[in-house]
Amino acid sequence: MRILVLIFCLAIQPLAVNAQDRAKVERQFQNWLQETVWPQARAKGVSRQTMTRALSGVTLKWDLPDLVPPGSPPQSSKSQSQAEFGAPERYFKAGSLQGATAQGHKMAKRHAAVLTRVEAETGIPAHIILAIWGRESGYGQVAIPHNAFQVLATKGFMSTRSQYFTAELLAALQIAEAGHLNGREMKSSWAGALGQPQFMPSSFLTYAVDGDGDASADIWQSEEDTIASIANYLSQHGWISGRDWGFEVVLPDTVSCALEGPDQGRKIEEWTLMGITRASGRPFPAHELPAQGFLMMPAGRTGPAFLVTENFYVLKEYNKSDLYALFVGHVGDRIAFGVGDFTARWGRVDPLYRSEIAAMQRGLERLGHDVGGADGLPGFKTRRSIGRWQKTQGRAETCFPDNALVSELGQ
Repeated sequence: MRILVLIFCLAIQPLAVNAQDRAKVERQFQNWLQETVWPQARAKGVSRQTMTRALSGVTLKWDLPDLVPPGSPPQSSKSQSQAEFGAPERYFKAGSLQGATAQGHKMAKRHAAVLTRVEAETGIPAHIILAIWGRESGYGQVAIPHNAFQVLATKGFMSTRSQYFTAELLAALQIAEAGHLNGREMKSSWAGALGQPQFMPSSFLTYAVDGDGDASADIWQSEEDTIASIANYLSQHGWISGRDWGFEVVLPDTVSCALEGPDQGRKIEEWTLMGITRASGRPFPAHELPAQGFLMMPAGRTGPAFLVTENFYVLKEYNKSDLYALFVGHVGDRIAFGVGDFTARWGRVDPLYRSEIAAMQRGLERLGHDVGGADGLPGFKTRRSIGRWQKTQGRAETCFPDNALVSELGQ
């Protein structure tokens, strides 16, 4: 039944867009470019010639997600979150891990000199740079097919985050004005992210740097510029040189999973006194013991547990997902140290729609818990809120949603 409902929802979405008078909306779009975007672009130093070159012939890209054409009712939070939530283990498929690791070894050898230099200049470990590069664009091998200006203009004009994408469109025009690339050459993902590091245009303007000495920052073609730009991004976001990103640990039953989160840090030596040990059986590095560590359990008690450092949260500045940061850290470790899979296995996770998780989150909010917003994604605030509620009920703390919790709390 779930599958039929999902297919139905997906099937009717394009029909709602097709019912619009597209020719009329396209005219409104062109007027918006000239009456709204152009004055803002001009105020940022963009010339009329640059804007014309970049946006000439650009029409709306109707197949992008989260579009709200003028005159359409806003999407409800339920329709935006109807998709099934993916189990965390799906993020760590063997093929993805092995491919990113194997190619990372090759790139480490190919770019040993620039990686060594950049690491010395920024303090960002080479294997972390490589892991991000691999995750974002397959080390430059993944096709980046879309016209960045068409994507950003479409989403700026009629998406659920129009203000954000309009600002990114203006940043892309500034990139073109500076002569980095003209409009026809600027390719992006479907979300408007640019080049091999997948920087949004505003991030390009702030963090892209020259890594090969040619006085330009070319994150589309230059692997050296890509490496240097990723490192600069992490450095500017506060990476602490000399510290690891985190460690897989064994969490004894006496330690609550509700202690998770970046606001509940303790010295790593304090965690060890509570009985937490490394899953590898090795001791924590001596220099890490007096420093802060934070419990991170992306699947609650149904999967691996970690003590992470401040650097884990720097990785999250690149992508807000816990699983993204964990993937990058883990692949980096595989590249640098030859580690294998996590010691603990991912347990079974009930298939749930995001709308069902959101309903459960609202139930927890009604009980006074801070779940970080009812968005259908079980982040650390939701996970630990589940654990805290379970404790008040005298139940074992799992810190992860399941069918029973959704039924009980999502009424």
